[in-house]
Amino acid sequence: MEFVTYQVNKKNNHQIEPNNKNDHYVEFSFAISSGLLTLAAFLLERTSISFAIALYLLAFFIGGYVKAKEGLIELWKEREIGVDLLMMLAAIGAATIGYWLEGALLIFIFSFSGALETYTMARSERDLSKLLSLQPEIATIVYPDGSEAKVPVSQLSVDDVVVVRPGGRIPVDGKVIEGHSDVDQATITGESTPVSKRKDDPVYAGTINSTGSLLIRVTVSNENSLFAKIVKMVDQAREDVPTSQLKMERLERTYAKVILLVTAILLFVPHFVVQWSWSETFYRAMVFLVVASPCALVASIMPAILSAMSNGSRKGILFKNGMQLEVLSEIGAVAFDKTGTLTEGKPKVTDIRLFAGLSESELIQAVASIEWLSEHPIAQAIVAYAEDHDLNRTRPEELQSESGRGVKATYLGVSWRIGKPEWFTLANDIRLETEKLEKLGKTVVVVEQAGIIVGAIALKDTIREDAKFVIQSLHDAGIHTVMLTGDQKRTAEGIAKELNIKEFYSDLMPQDKVEKVKELRQLHGKIAMVGDGVNDAPALSQASMGIAMGAGGSDIALETADMVLMNDNLSHIYTAVKLSKRMKRIILQNLIFAAGVILLLLLSNFTELINLPLGVIGHEGSTILVILNGLRLLR
Repeated sequence: MEFVTYQVNKKNNHQIEPNNKNDHYVEFSFAISSGLLTLAAFLLERTSISFAIALYLLAFFIGGYVKAKEGLIELWKEREIGVDLLMMLAAIGAATIGYWLEGALLIFIFSFSGALETYTMARSERDLSKLLSLQPEIATIVYPDGSEAKVPVSQLSVDDVVVVRPGGRIPVDGKVIEGHSDVDQATITGESTPVSKRKDDPVYAGTINSTGSLLIRVTVSNENSLFAKIVKMVDQAREDVPTSQLKMERLERTYAKVILLVTAILLFVPHFVVQWSWSETFYRAMVFLVVASPCALVASIMPAILSAMSNGSRKGILFKNGMQLEVLSEIGAVAFDKTGTLTEGKPKVTDIRLFAGLSESELIQAVASIEWLSEHPIAQAIVAYAEDHDLNRTRPEELQSESGRGVKATYLGVSWRIGKPEWFTLANDIRLETEKLEKLGKTVVVVEQAGIIVGAIALKDTIREDAKFVIQSLHDAGIHTVMLTGDQKRTAEGIAKELNIKEFYSDLMPQDKVEKVKELRQLHGKIAMVGDGVNDAPALSQASMGIAMGAGGSDIALETADMVLMNDNLSHIYTAVKLSKRMKRIILQNLIFAAGVILLLLLSNFTELINLPLGVIGHEGSTILVILNGLRLLR
C-alpha cells in the first residue's frame, strides 16, 4: 500500500510539498491505458491470438509497472514482501496457465485502485497542506524616514515595521501600530469571519488584510512565527505514524509471508488430496493469492486518520500526529488550567484598597513600574490600568520572581513584595477585606512596601463564552472535568461553581499541577490537560494528551502540546473528542468489513464458487470501499 509522503522545500523556508503530488495522474493514465489494451486484446482473441497476447503483455507492463517497481524496491531495500509484489505474482501466475484476460484484469483493477488510493490520500491531506504556500516571501518594509522597500521576509528583524495594504497578505507576526482593518484569519485560526484589528492588536503571518492599510511592528522572527510553528506541527503530523497503523504494517509483513507459504502448499496439495487438475490447482492457488492479500485491512486505518486530521484543521484544531487522535477517543477526564483557558486571561482591575500611607495613584504607579515587563495576565492588567490613567512608570532597580507567589523588587530604593495574600502575614482587618473580595470571585493582589502592607488590588477575569458549553458537553459524554489553578481557593471555587466543575484544585505551583495530573491518570486512565501558559507546559507533557490554546498560548505550551486550538475555541475540544470517537468507529467498521470480505472470498475459492475476475473485484472493491468510508470523516 502506498501513502503520500512529504519533504521540506529548502528553497522556501517552511513550504512542504508532496514528493509525489502528480503521481495519481500518472497512475491513472497507466491504469486506463492498461484497461484499454486489455479490452482490445479481448476483442482480438478470436481473430489473432498472437496479437492479442502481445496486447495483453503490453497491458501487463504498462498497468503493472508502478506497482511492480514499488514491490521490488520494498523487497530489495527492506527485505520485505509487500502486497504489490503479491498481486504481480498472482497476475503472472494466471498468465502462465493461459488465463491472460484474468491476469490483465487483475493488473488493471489493482493499478486503478492504487491510483484511486493515491488520489484519495492526497485529497485527505489537502486541507492540512493548503496553508503551507500562503506566507508571502516579500514584505514592504517602512524605514524611520518614511521610505519603503521590498525585502525578503527572511531578512526582517524584530521591531522592523512593515506596511500591508488592502487585499495584501500579512507577512509577519506582529502588532498593529497604526491603521484599522478587518483581517481574514481563517487559514491560521479557522475563524469563519474576518476579525477587526486596531492599534496594539496582534496579527499573524499568512492572514489576509481586507479593508484598510496597516502598519505592523514585527514581534517575532520569521522562523518563530505562529505560521512557522503550524508548518512544523503539520510536518511532524505527516511523519509520525499512528500506533494502530504500525501494528497493521507489522502484521502485513508477517501475513504476506504466510500467504506465500500457503500459496506454495496450495500449488501441490489439492491436486493429490481432492484430485483437482494441475491447471485447476494452480488457478485456485492464484485466486487465493489475490483474495487473501491484506490490501483492504491496511487501507482501513490511515485514510480515516488523515481525513479526521484534515477535518480538524479546517476548524482550527491542529493535531501534531495521528496517534493523539486515537488517544483522544479513550480519555476519561479533562483537566483545565483556569487563567487564559477557561477564562479570557485578561483580567481587569475592579477594586483598589489602601491600608497605609500611599495614594491610589502612587500605589498603582509603583506596582505597574515593578510589573511592566511581566507577561502574567494580572501584571499586564495592572499595567494597562496605569496606562489608562496616564500614570508614568520607571524600571525597578532589582526584580526577582517567586514562582506561584509573586515578585520581589527594589523600586526607588525601597523593597517591595507583590503577590498572593497567602504569601503575607495579614492583620485581621486586611484579611477580612481580601476574603470579602475573593468571595466575589475576584483575584486579589497584596502590595507590601518595606515590610508594611500598603494596599490590595482586586481583579476579575471573564469566563470564556464557550467554557460552560464544553464543560457540560464533556459531562454529557461521560468525561470527568477538573480545574487546576494557581489562584487562591475562593477565586477558584467561584469559577468552578459558575462553570459546574465538580472538582478543582487551587494554590498550585507548576510542580503541583504535574503531581495532580499524575494522580488523575491513576484515577481516570487516559486524561487530557488544557493550558496556555509557561507554567502549564510541565503538566501538558505529563498528560496522556496535552491541548494548548494556539492564538494566545505561550511558545513552550505550543511546543509541548499534542493538539492545538488555533482559534482558542474551547468548544472544539468536544468537537475533537466526537471526531476521534467517530474515527475509531469507522476504523473498526473498516477492519470488520475487510476481514469479513477476505474470509468470504477465501471460503468461496475453496468451494469453487468464485473465479479470478470476481476475486479481483471483491478484493479491490473492498479496498476502495474502506478508503471511501474513511473519507467520510472529511465532512
